[in-house]
Amino acid sequence: DPEAARSGNSKITTTLGLVVHAAADGVALGAAASTSQTSVQLIVFVAIMLHKAPAAFGLVSFLMHAGLERNRIRKHLLVFALAAPVMSMVTYLGLSKSSKEALSEVNATGVAMLFSAGTFLYVATVHVLPEVGGIAHSHKAESTGGKGLSRLEVAALVLGCLIPLVLSIGHHH
Repeated sequence: DPEAARSGNSKITTTLGLVVHAAADGVALGAAASTSQTSVQLIVFVAIMLHKAPAAFGLVSFLMHAGLERNRIRKHLLVFALAAPVMSMVTYLGLSKSSKEALSEVNATGVAMLFSAGTFLYVATVHVLPEVGGIAHSHKAESTGGKGLSRLEVAALVLGCLIPLVLSIGHHH
């Protein structure tokens, strides 16, 4: 049954997607912890904590709706819950080794933070934005799609992307 196979695959891919997302959170947290800047550590920690509970709730809700039994849901949730702390420790240890002098030449902490931020931007632009705009793809033949984003929404999106650029003009370290 192709529909049953697709449903089974969606449970795994949803969990896998959130595990990768949580691992990227771990990279950001580990990179922040390897710096001596307490404010960066606190900001990254709070940002991760604020969205971890809704992500876990969403994962469990999706898996329950998909008909997965509770023991399997617990296993999926455990893997999701462990991804960020494990990757955080791996990143911290990788950035805190004695080869820190070599890593500082390429600013490994900054690269790790950029990698983590890039994964969020990828998810937002490829998966979330089409859903919000009503132009998400569908596997159903009768799908007509949505209306897309209005001109005002596109303008707000572009403005939001340009604000950090404008704020960084003249800012040097």
